[in-house]
Amino acid sequence: MQKVQFDQLGEELYYEKLENGLDVYILPKKGFSKTFVTFTTKYGSIDRTFVPIGEKEPITVPDGIAHFLEHKMFEKEDGDVFQKFSQYGASANAFTSFTRTAYLFSATNHIYESTTTLLDFVQQPYFTEQTVNKEKGIIGQEITMYDDQPDWRAFFGSIENLYEKHPVNIDIAGTVESIDGITADHLYTCYNTFYHPSNMLLFAIGSVDPEQMMAHIRENQSQKTFPEATEIERIEVDEPLEAYRKSNELRMDIQKKKAYVSFKSRETQIQGREMLKHELAIQLALDLMYGRSSEFYEDMYEKGWIDESYSYDFSLEKGFGFAMVGSDTQEPEKLELAIKEVMNQSAIELPFDQEMLERVKRRKIGFFLRALNSIEFIANQFTRYQFNDMNLFDAVPVIEELTIEDVKEAMKSIQGESQQAIFTVLPLKEQA
Repeated sequence: MQKVQFDQLGEELYYEKLENGLDVYILPKKGFSKTFVTFTTKYGSIDRTFVPIGEKEPITVPDGIAHFLEHKMFEKEDGDVFQKFSQYGASANAFTSFTRTAYLFSATNHIYESTTTLLDFVQQPYFTEQTVNKEKGIIGQEITMYDDQPDWRAFFGSIENLYEKHPVNIDIAGTVESIDGITADHLYTCYNTFYHPSNMLLFAIGSVDPEQMMAHIRENQSQKTFPEATEIERIEVDEPLEAYRKSNELRMDIQKKKAYVSFKSRETQIQGREMLKHELAIQLALDLMYGRSSEFYEDMYEKGWIDESYSYDFSLEKGFGFAMVGSDTQEPEKLELAIKEVMNQSAIELPFDQEMLERVKRRKIGFFLRALNSIEFIANQFTRYQFNDMNLFDAVPVIEELTIEDVKEAMKSIQGESQQAIFTVLPLKEQA
């Protein structure tokens, strides 16, 4: 077992790659009574076309299957796994994103028993056509519920504007029609391909002894047999650099209009520290351009074009990336033009200098250090960083070394006018 020391942050991270390929990370946190354990596979909604393990030809599975599989993992022949966790006083959950599926629990007692339950239920799939068909109705209701949420529709509508071919443009849960085509065989094919220990990561944080926890995990895994690890062949699409659609709108039963401008990233194949530096540079630039202390925000708020729903963000994964700025507004067209104007002007000259950058860097570091006091934050973020060959605890030194030139270079990836798109959600009937 290796120990990695982060002296600047006062953290000690323990790591071991088990014989079956599973990466295990343990981060003890003194003074905490709660422990979080996450068990995550590098498999998300975008992994729809791939070569199944043991096969030679690629297949395309129904949209939403990664999320469907996450749901089905909790149902076993002898009952619901949630009940087992509750017997130990643990709170269990799971989520599926574009790129990963995570299973987790938090608890203050019986940590080893709950860890065993977590490992065992994820590594013992049980699917039948009867239970799969029953789940279709449940997930269909969930999809319908999200279809009625204006913010969710605006988010995915913005992504659909940007991406023509990349499966990031498909709702993580799929559609009612797509999940209707899912079978138990589909689930086993996806499980056998993506749920091998060599494609997974276990992370424990909190009130935990690293030696004892590692020994416990090691013992659990040594009692199980897995096929030999093979590299997963994911089929990538050839996505254009430009936004697929310049604008689109949707009418829903809402009182206030919503306006979002999205910016497609051209830099999506980097990994590791380079990716971390690029991501942080753009986040800092957006803070200065669109943050709540920016001239843009003060101007928009004073004019009444934005309200407390206002948000901005930048997301980056291997293969796709985008920034998004938007708000509820009574003036969607004016707000969209103002957002685009700030971005277009930044391509000529960034509206900030090194001194202003240093100020926002200090604020970002302060936020990050406060976040490190939350084991929930670390548990949710750690795996995403590792799957991209980054380390969460490198963020502070990377922020410290960023220069205005680094930010200028990074921003080039989202500044092109051909990479911009607008999405508007309007009421069903215009008010007189």
